[in-house]
Amino acid sequence: MTSNTIKFVWENKIHSISNLDPNETILNYVRLKLKKTGTKEGCAEGGCGACTVVLGELKNNKIFYQAINSCIGFATSLEGKQLILVEDLVLKNGTLHAVQDAMINYHGSQCGFCTPGFVMSLFAMYKNFSSYNKENIQDSISGNLCRCTGYRSIVDAAKSLNNTNRSDQFDKNKKKIINLLKKINSENVSLKNENKKYFSPKSINELIKTINNNPNSIFLSGGTDLSLNVTKGRKDINKIISLNLVKELKFIKERNGNIEVGAVTSLTEFELFIKKYYPDFNAILKRYGSVQIRNIGTIAGNIATASPIGDTLPLLLSLDAKVVLQKKSKKTILPLKNFFISYRKTKLKKEQFIHSVIIPIFKKNIFKAYKISKRIDDDISSVCASFNLEINNNKIKNIKIAYGGMAPIPKRAVNCEKTLINSSLSEESFEKAKKNLEKDFKPINDMRATKDYRMEVAKNLLMKCFIEIKKNKLIRLN
Repeated sequence: MTSNTIKFVWENKIHSISNLDPNETILNYVRLKLKKTGTKEGCAEGGCGACTVVLGELKNNKIFYQAINSCIGFATSLEGKQLILVEDLVLKNGTLHAVQDAMINYHGSQCGFCTPGFVMSLFAMYKNFSSYNKENIQDSISGNLCRCTGYRSIVDAAKSLNNTNRSDQFDKNKKKIINLLKKINSENVSLKNENKKYFSPKSINELIKTINNNPNSIFLSGGTDLSLNVTKGRKDINKIISLNLVKELKFIKERNGNIEVGAVTSLTEFELFIKKYYPDFNAILKRYGSVQIRNIGTIAGNIATASPIGDTLPLLLSLDAKVVLQKKSKKTILPLKNFFISYRKTKLKKEQFIHSVIIPIFKKNIFKAYKISKRIDDDISSVCASFNLEINNNKIKNIKIAYGGMAPIPKRAVNCEKTLINSSLSEESFEKAKKNLEKDFKPINDMRATKDYRMEVAKNLLMKCFIEIKKNKLIRLN
């Protein structure tokens, strides 16, 4: 069965939109169609959080609440979800939600433009954690910018929620919402609006059929980057095939000494899983983007976008990751190091999509990763570096080094690696290797950094890796 309707739950009812414009953002739909103007537009690129709304998603008969940037989320992504806006937190009798009360009591607002976004981020935190500490508070609001109030009062408001009655109207209506979400049929979606088309198949078989019938479509997996073509580039995307609801592509598992991650598994799900194996990977993901971005973004999307500053890419390269590519029923496994051709160009063929990513588990190796950016949270890298070392008796038996932001593609430092393989773990060895980075990379000047700065930072990160290993001590800034 195929439907031309997007269905979602809002205000305790199922809402349907027929032949929605596939390029319309959730923000514009909320403000212009639903006439709810509490949600604001600040940056139109997912960087300020003023547009934050919360989506409820049904998993294993429970509702999981996710804060997202509505300015870069297409309204089609509401399919099968519960939409919660800042206006929905207030009861019909005017009683404010505990989060809103806390913001008032602790003077968490001045001009008020950013306040709805903060409230929604804190609401998602309120629903997802049993208690609120410095770590989960700061992470929850890392994607929300305030230019006048400052953050102390907002953090104090968040901490005060530990002392509130956790039951709210969403708990009381939970059974009803679960039943409504279950009523939304899991049909394939096919929309047509003027010259724009959108397809959202629910299985790989349907995905393959859709690709065969619409060979020149753009794939959507997450969409935090793709949507910028509309919001910032002011372009239309005429034909979109969304992978987001293909159930066979949403998984993460350990098997045969590898971690395999499905193409539409969110970065939020992945970061929780990867921490056990590679803590530095988890730490980089925390800085990859805000909670709002990580709730939507995917590793497969990051790979397919092929940006030289995609934060997961140098980490995956140093871990010898592979991509599983699929065209029709045929799967091809390709080492990630062979996937990138030139700036934002990859070996993905026409009608081929990323099925999953395979990451080896190096139980005996040392894995290090560092990100350098102007802002700690929610910022694009100037340089990102990753190191994977096998050391035995103070000798480097094997090493893989990769950098982002140093070339038109994320790239391994092969000359640097050759210098260090079979050498001693010594300052002298790393000083020699440091010079060979100049053979591996010819960085450029741009708005984020000069070429000289990038090279100096790349060398310093190599030495930082050595010092952390040699001293068995992390040298990190909190």
